[in-house]
Amino acid sequence: MARKSSPDDLLAPLTLAVGQEDLLLDRAVREVIVAARAADADTDVRDLAPGVLQPGTLAELTSPSLFAERKVVIVRDAHDLGADTIKDVKAYLDSPAEEITLVLLHAGGAKGKALLDAARKAGAREVACPKMTKPADRLAFVRSEFRALGRSATPEATQTLVDAIGSDLRELASAAAQLVADVEGTIDEAVVARYYTGRAEATGFEVADFAVTGRTAEALERLRWALSVGQPLPGITFALASGVRAIGKLASAPRGANPGQLARDLGMPPWKIDRVRQQMRGWTGDGVSAALRAVAEADAAVKGGSADPAYALEKAVVAVARAARDRS
Repeated sequence: MARKSSPDDLLAPLTLAVGQEDLLLDRAVREVIVAARAADADTDVRDLAPGVLQPGTLAELTSPSLFAERKVVIVRDAHDLGADTIKDVKAYLDSPAEEITLVLLHAGGAKGKALLDAARKAGAREVACPKMTKPADRLAFVRSEFRALGRSATPEATQTLVDAIGSDLRELASAAAQLVADVEGTIDEAVVARYYTGRAEATGFEVADFAVTGRTAEALERLRWALSVGQPLPGITFALASGVRAIGKLASAPRGANPGQLARDLGMPPWKIDRVRQQMRGWTGDGVSAALRAVAEADAAVKGGSADPAYALEKAVVAVARAARDRS
């Protein structure tokens, strides 16, 4: 497999996704899976969490099948593999199995560089997934999102969206998709402002702030005010989702980490780190999962999936507030 694979060959024997941007890494994996299942609906997908790939595991997963089934094997955090497992991967790269696509996710730094070099030498199809730390990169990302969705947005609209949401690519992508789903024609600054800035944003985030701290009555009061004055409902579900995701991200961060480093790693301003830390009290991992499911259901409802979107929003607010009190 020494010959370099084409970037467009999603079914290349080896795909190497390099970087630390979770959204881009997830997309690189999803593209391969979709392509494999388009070629064979019965494709077997093995997504290996860190620590699962032990010496001998890869050989077992890639051994010839009686039915010659197509398989996608995903190895996450390949830079953390042990020396013996790296030897197994290198040996496999010398003689890859037919009908199997191996996807290696690597942070791209010095750690595990020998495996990175071996994969490139083997002709891997490489996908860059870097952290986007520069504002210009995030603007370019949002423009590409709108293009991929078949819509255009003015430069002012793109800038306003980045200013309103910040550096979290997953939330920027979600916001772009939401705007395209809800708005006809070119996305302009006025549309973005109506959904994500000014009074609508303040109201949505007020609802979220009350909900994620378990203050059900106050959250419902702010929600009913927003509904009475005609605030855009998708902006409120977005604020709820953002509040819950921020808690989930900070909860999974290393304890005692420097706030400045956390801000860079999590894509939050330093002041928000302190605020979310205060909001985290009472939350559990199960609570975050339940709250995100409730918000997702409300989001679908406000986009036409329910005859009573206001009721769906109220249910979501109550669910989020209840999740915030799981330890109380």
